[in-house]
Amino acid sequence: MKKKITLVGSGNVGQIIALRLAEMDLSDIVLIGGVHMGRTAGRALDLAEAAPIEKYHRRIIGYTGEFSAMRGSEIVVISAGVPRTPGMSRDDLLEINASIVRAVSKKVAELAPDAIVIMVTNPLDAMCHVAYETTGFPRNRIVGMAGVLDSSRFATFIGMELNVSTENISAFVLGGHGDSMVPLPRYTTVAGIPMTEILSREQIEALIDRTRKGGAEIVNLLKTGSAYFAPACAVKEMVEAIVKDKKKILPCSVYLEGEYGIRGLFMGVPVKLGEGGVEDILEIGLSRTEQQAFDKSADTVRALVDHIRRMDTAREASAQPM
Repeated sequence: MKKKITLVGSGNVGQIIALRLAEMDLSDIVLIGGVHMGRTAGRALDLAEAAPIEKYHRRIIGYTGEFSAMRGSEIVVISAGVPRTPGMSRDDLLEINASIVRAVSKKVAELAPDAIVIMVTNPLDAMCHVAYETTGFPRNRIVGMAGVLDSSRFATFIGMELNVSTENISAFVLGGHGDSMVPLPRYTTVAGIPMTEILSREQIEALIDRTRKGGAEIVNLLKTGSAYFAPACAVKEMVEAIVKDKKKILPCSVYLEGEYGIRGLFMGVPVKLGEGGVEDILEIGLSRTEQQAFDKSADTVRALVDHIRRMDTAREASAQPM
C-alpha cells in the first residue's frame, strides 16, 4: 500500500479528490494549496473530522504553500491552476497554468523523485509536457487524467439518449483533452452491443459533439467555475488502479514514442495502470477516418506545446544580461 499521496491544488477538484481517496482509506493524504492562508488546512481538518463517521483511519493534513510536506510521496496529483470561465477554452489557460505547473513540478522532482504524477490541470496534455520536461521523470511516471473523464461523459450522454443504466455502457475516448478529442463509437458498447448497432449516425454525431463540449457545457451552467465532481472521480479511479496494482486498462494521456504514429507528444490512449504507473500502452486498430481524427487532435496538442516552448525561449532571452 502507498504511504502518502499529495494533492497539489486544494480547490474544488483537489478537495473532492481528497474526500474520495479518504473514503477508500488507501494512504495518508497531504493537501497543498497556494492561496488563502488557512483555507487548505481548514479543508483538511474538516475531512479529518469526518473520519470517525466514515471510518477511515489515514491522516489528512493541509498546508498553504508548504511543499516540503510532499516529501517522499508515492503519488502526486496536480490540479493547481486557474479554472475556466464562460467563453474561455482550455487552451486560453495555457500561459498562466504552464508557469504554475512548472513551479510545482520542480518541487516534485526535488521532494518526491520517485513519485508517479497524475496531471489534472488544463490544458491537460500540454501540462503533462511541462511536468515531463521539468521533472525529467521517465514517461511511465507522468500520466494525464483526461481520457477517463471524457469516456465517462460519453457514457453518460449515451445513457441519457437510450434511457439505460450507464453500468451497461463501456465508452472509449482517445486523443487530446479538448474540442478535437476522438470518441470512438466502434469501440463503445452498450451491454456488449456496439453503439453503432443501436443508434443512428445522426444520434452518434450529436453525442460525440456533446462529449467534446461537455466541459464547456458545465462551465456555462456554473458561470463561476468548471467541473470538479467527475474529474475528481476520474482521478480516484486512476489512483486506486496504481495503489492496488490493478493493472487496469484506462484511457489516459501518456507520452508517445511512435505508438499510433505519434512521437514526442502526450495523447490520450488506452494504457495499463499499475504500481509502476503506465505499465503498457495498448495499440488498437484505427480506421483511416479514426486515424485522421487522432492525427488532427495531435496537431492541436502539438501547437500548444510549441507555443509553450516559444514562450520559454522568449523568457530565457529576456533574462539574458544586455
